[in-house]
Amino acid sequence: MGRKLLSGVLVTAMACGLCACGTETGADTAQQEPESAPVEKEEAAPVDLDFTVSYEGIATNTIDAGVSVHDPSIYKADGKYYIFGSHMSTAVSDDLQHWTSLGDGYKVKDQIYYELMANEEAFAYAGSKKSAIPTDDRGWHVWAPDVIYNEANGLYYLYFCTSSTWNASNLCYATSESIEGPFEWKGALIYSGFTAETLDDTDVAEYVDREEAKNKYIKKSNEYKFEDYPNAIDPTVLYDKDGKLWMVYGSWSGGIFLLELDPETGEVIHPQEDADNRVDTYFGRKLMGGNHTSIEAPYIMYDEESGYYYLFVSYGGLAREGGYQIRVFRSETIDGDYVDMNGEFPLDTQNYGQAPYGLKLSGNYFLPSLEVAYMATGHNSAFVDDDGRKYIVNHTRFDNATEEHEPRVHQFVVNEEGWPCMLPYATSGERVSDTGYAKEQVAGKYYVIDQGTGIDAEIAEPVILYLQEDGKVYGEDSQGEWEYKDGSCYMKIQIGEKSYSGVFCQMKDEAGTEVMTFSAVGSNESVWGVKY
Repeated sequence: MGRKLLSGVLVTAMACGLCACGTETGADTAQQEPESAPVEKEEAAPVDLDFTVSYEGIATNTIDAGVSVHDPSIYKADGKYYIFGSHMSTAVSDDLQHWTSLGDGYKVKDQIYYELMANEEAFAYAGSKKSAIPTDDRGWHVWAPDVIYNEANGLYYLYFCTSSTWNASNLCYATSESIEGPFEWKGALIYSGFTAETLDDTDVAEYVDREEAKNKYIKKSNEYKFEDYPNAIDPTVLYDKDGKLWMVYGSWSGGIFLLELDPETGEVIHPQEDADNRVDTYFGRKLMGGNHTSIEAPYIMYDEESGYYYLFVSYGGLAREGGYQIRVFRSETIDGDYVDMNGEFPLDTQNYGQAPYGLKLSGNYFLPSLEVAYMATGHNSAFVDDDGRKYIVNHTRFDNATEEHEPRVHQFVVNEEGWPCMLPYATSGERVSDTGYAKEQVAGKYYVIDQGTGIDAEIAEPVILYLQEDGKVYGEDSQGEWEYKDGSCYMKIQIGEKSYSGVFCQMKDEAGTEVMTFSAVGSNESVWGVKY
């Protein structure tokens, strides 16, 4: 696999005034040839700066999360943090670093999904070898759950999907009086991947005329129109700022969709179609994606502080070298449009035409103190804790030639422009300063990575940048400027021709060493810096 390094050149052009010359009578009107505008060369970096990347003397460690939970969705209850993941895996933590399993794998008496496996109705359409659409590998598939507390009836709702193929899936829900279950299966909500033969195994005809549904959702070849309509997996449920209940879902196929839910029952409220065809009566409002583009794992979080809804999604293939990564868009309303830092979003693009769209928060990267690079850092959830700190929760694989994975939690801070900046290391209780840092605390030699916008197996590795106290930035192949806002954590940095806005934060690396860090974003890219 490749390695991706940060580079750039800062060049400042200076304008030169030009004028025509001639006699007072105008007899000589010829102009002189204009001279080329002089270009100010880069100021040479001080000779005492060493740009060699060396990790000598830096302690290393790998956090042992204690569990492997894929596609972790987080919920806090009774002072504890719970993550619910694919394959009926659930875990609990007190510190967001170390987790204890509450259930894992397809067992009938799983603590959370108690006796789900023995419930034939739950797998009637998809997810088992006996389903109307059998699983490809004849096994069981229960994926990507999400939990929410229903304020209207005092029950916890578990939304999850059963899936048989890459587009034949069923969104379902179950309820419990306790966050730790057992959850009782209640019903199916949305079906996808049906053909003319399996249409009657769904509830589609309850909302769309059956013949119309066949023409609308099924090709003449009797295949599901997956390029236009969603794969019914990866649900996330949330209340908006006005108390309405919503579900966002979808993976690859026809894109990411949004549906309103009944706050009393937690079931779908099917909408009316709109003129621009972005709203479908059965599947809901299309937010982005389509044409089987690799956009999946939608998660919407409302941030009262910034006033934005943030839509997190994952790009790429979920395997270690599949380029899996976290992107984020934002909107002032729950139903969008969700746009990136350039005011755009991917709609009906082709792979990998979505790469320029969306702020890339995390992909494949290596930082000092890590024993091995982190890869395929994707399928995240997010939440605001009781004290106002904000977190992203995702799974990560490693540069170790396996598909092993563990959950990771990073704090993120919203910059002055309202964009999330994900802190470089897994959280260990750090607090971003409300009063800021002294210049000597933040100036110095940094190991810096640029996450870029690629969707590939390349690993972002550090280069050395110096943030000088005079506001200059020096690198081996780049120069620029930086500044910070007195009395706050906010900072801005220019590296080459690119500008970023972010935050400083003192925190611990993954070996427990105190370090100063910065995280900044610009042009849909994230840069992280670590100072030792």
